[in-house]
Amino acid sequence: MRAARRITDLPPYPFASLGRVVAGLVASGVDVIRLDIGSPDLPPDNSIIDALQRSASRPNQHGYGGYTGTKQFRQAVTLYYANRFSVQVDPETEVIPLLGSKEGIANMATAWLDPGDVALVPDPGYPTYSMGPVMAGAEYYAMPLLEENDFLPDLAAIPSDVLRRSRLMWLNYPNNPTGVAAPEGYLKSVVDFCKAHELLLCFDAPYADNTYDGYRAPSILAIPGAMDVALEFNSLSKSHNLAGWRVAMAVGNREAVKALGLVKSNVDSGIALPVQEMAIEALTGDQSWLDARNRVYAERMEVTIDALKRMGLGVRRPAGAIYIWTPVPEGWTSARFCQELLSNTGVSLAP
Repeated sequence: MRAARRITDLPPYPFASLGRVVAGLVASGVDVIRLDIGSPDLPPDNSIIDALQRSASRPNQHGYGGYTGTKQFRQAVTLYYANRFSVQVDPETEVIPLLGSKEGIANMATAWLDPGDVALVPDPGYPTYSMGPVMAGAEYYAMPLLEENDFLPDLAAIPSDVLRRSRLMWLNYPNNPTGVAAPEGYLKSVVDFCKAHELLLCFDAPYADNTYDGYRAPSILAIPGAMDVALEFNSLSKSHNLAGWRVAMAVGNREAVKALGLVKSNVDSGIALPVQEMAIEALTGDQSWLDARNRVYAERMEVTIDALKRMGLGVRRPAGAIYIWTPVPEGWTSARFCQELLSNTGVSLAP
């Protein structure tokens, strides 16, 4: 017996591999400080937990959650988009629930790419942007995020032969891992670019509510014409501290929603009903606690930036997300630096 050939080029998921290394160190008695994976360590608001408990206590809430989620969940998403971004979407045709955005990101490649097609992905970026196409039998092209370009992909630098085969582009702002925000003018240029080249723009926005210094991240769908080409992936993992509950949504272009929904209906059976009701409370309830949560993140950010600067490391202040991106000392690769740091100090970073 053998595994499928399609996974011969599929590396282990980076954080899964790192998790095994960390588990081994912990088992040997090392007190590991994990500063690698972005997993919120603060709880959601009590109102969200209460909604989950109330729903789970009802005897009729333990069946399937539906392939397209409940009507109430989809309506909550539309209300959130209207209140938060001033974006109007149709809950019947322009919203689909996800079992966490990672699942949707991976399945989007299957829904949109054929063998020989190319997905344009940011580098560095979330690994699933590139591994989704590999699993779908397609290809990906890495668009460098360079500091001299403010960590924005240079669309003019994409080779013409690659662009001809491209059918999908991934962008992510506020950005993981650089923390930068994309200016509105740049987002407009991306929408125009995707229209001109018939690309589906998949915009990953899990950090839209993790922002600092008064910055408010927009939805790509607020850009004129974006609904023609864009599908936005949003998640409650980081925005509402619900990472383990796996609840998210894709919102936007109805053809993309339909295609993703077809794949998902053959892969999963939807989100548990109590989790959907928890998400409804998160999306439609009082949002003021998010500001208090972000102040905690901002305080941690100040401490970290100050420490890095005292060590002589260059730091760009994040506008959003929950990461700080800094170069490693001269003469080191990021992988080797992180390995040595973990081995010698028990501090785990993501290279």
